[in-house]
Amino acid sequence: MTPRDIIVGISGASGARIGLRLVEVLAARGHRPHVIISRGGWEVLRREEGITSPEALPIGAEAEVYPVQNVGAAPASGTFPAHGMVVCPCSMGTLARIASGSSENLLERAADVTLKERRRLVLVPRESPLSTVHLENMLRLANQGAVIVPAVAAFYTGAEHIGQVIDHIVTKVLDQLSIDAGLIQRWQG
Repeated sequence: MTPRDIIVGISGASGARIGLRLVEVLAARGHRPHVIISRGGWEVLRREEGITSPEALPIGAEAEVYPVQNVGAAPASGTFPAHGMVVCPCSMGTLARIASGSSENLLERAADVTLKERRRLVLVPRESPLSTVHLENMLRLANQGAVIVPAVAAFYTGAEHIGQVIDHIVTKVLDQLSIDAGLIQRWQG
């Protein structure tokens, strides 16, 4: 498969480990992850994973990390050759700002550019229960071409540990970008 530039946003919802695994898998498969972490994303990384700086991210040298406040970075432009973008996990606040077209930081701007360029935008919400506002924002984004892939455990897989659950979610996300990571045994019926 031809290496692809994939933008990965990590926002302030629980489940940062899923986003980190996504970046790890992309890099391991020869793709080029471009990582943007929101302020809330850094807070979740600190609390859930003990990570406090870009240097401590377990994502490998292949991934490029951009400061979220740098709205002039490459992913802010439609000329940046990204194949698509994933926000994983995606907080409801980030989802709402993307739905409204607010581009107050690089993560939101990159998502806005992804939509306007008609590239694949995959959002992985990690919230429960969902309010009417959350559902309406997801519908608004789906109508604009975004794909909503909730971080939902699939019990039919027989997963024995959390890593297998995460790999199943990462596979569902990568399927939306036409990338087969070979992480799971596919359903055979």
